[in-house]
Amino acid sequence: MFQHPLAWWFVSLACLAGLSACKPADNRPEPVRAVKLIQIQPTDVQAGLEFAGEVRARVESRLGFRVAGKLVARHVELGQRVKAGQRLADLDPRDYELAAEAARAQVRAAQTQLELAQADFKRYQELKDQSFISGAELERRETTLKAAQAQWDQAQAQWRSQGNQVAYTRLTADHEGVVTAIEAEVGQVLAAGTPVVRVAQEGANDVVIALPEDKLGLLKVGQKVTVKPWGPGQETQAQVRDIAASADAVTRTFTVKLGLPQADKLPLGSTVQVVLPRTDVWSRQPAIQLPTSALRQEGGKTAVWVLDAASMTVRLQAIDIGTADGNQVVVSSGLQAGQEVVVAGVHVLSPGQKVTRYASDPAAPLGATQTAPGGGPAPAAASTAPAPSQAPAATPK
Repeated sequence: MFQHPLAWWFVSLACLAGLSACKPADNRPEPVRAVKLIQIQPTDVQAGLEFAGEVRARVESRLGFRVAGKLVARHVELGQRVKAGQRLADLDPRDYELAAEAARAQVRAAQTQLELAQADFKRYQELKDQSFISGAELERRETTLKAAQAQWDQAQAQWRSQGNQVAYTRLTADHEGVVTAIEAEVGQVLAAGTPVVRVAQEGANDVVIALPEDKLGLLKVGQKVTVKPWGPGQETQAQVRDIAASADAVTRTFTVKLGLPQADKLPLGSTVQVVLPRTDVWSRQPAIQLPTSALRQEGGKTAVWVLDAASMTVRLQAIDIGTADGNQVVVSSGLQAGQEVVVAGVHVLSPGQKVTRYASDPAAPLGATQTAPGGGPAPAAASTAPAPSQAPAATPK
């Protein structure tokens, strides 16, 4: 009937279009989701300031050689404890030993000249006593003796100086402490004064924090603050020892050093939390707190789902976050007391969607984590709205 291939193609396409038009529309209603809710009740929030600090030695020396040379040996490693006078590193001493030998030879030569000048002066003094020479000739011999004596003194000083240079090729620890950094390796040619090792001296330690400019007036020298270690250990009291007079050129913050008690031996380099004392920056005032699971990002802003109890639908409400503390956030604006907010399953909701309150399982153990439909684990709510005894609505088919 249809001899052209294109005719068959058009007929098939028309049949498919007819079949699709006969398919009934999906008029199933949107499912009613059960959501976890909390009722907004302002609670007292203790607001304060905390800063991260680092434990450092009060005195930390960057030790280097007083002379230049090639580093041939290093006797300590990072983290090693050293004692006063312990050898830390060595330079190649051969050039300095040769210079010391040359200075010793100059001393011997100057001593020979001195002995000769002393003998001449003694002989000419005897001749002067016998009136064989004039007084002027004796004065010239005395001047020669004084010059020889000065040359001998100079040679002695140079010899001692060269001996010190040889000793300077051995780097020793000035005090007992811990090696906190290695700044040079064997084989390097070092200039005089180049740091080789860094040693933190034994004794009192400090906690160093960076304080912003607007918080500079909160601390004064001698003031007590609380220090909490991140690792194991109990909190302690530290005293403000020094506040920098100028800001750091890069961070624009002020360095504050807090003296730790001698009895509290926190590990060097460990991180601690410095809590400012309860002054004007501390306050206990009513505020609205929400778990972070209730937050949703919408159009670049933070929002939450608020329940309309009359119609049992949800709507998005933009909020402003004041601060955060762990898994809780403090809402500065956008919510009012008495409103109910969804805290689980916020990613599967849409504006105007019908919801029902999620009823927890009464048989679940106390403190057990419950799973909300449409979301992850249900977070622990500080104040949960009284939920009526209503089971989640079944999804119509």
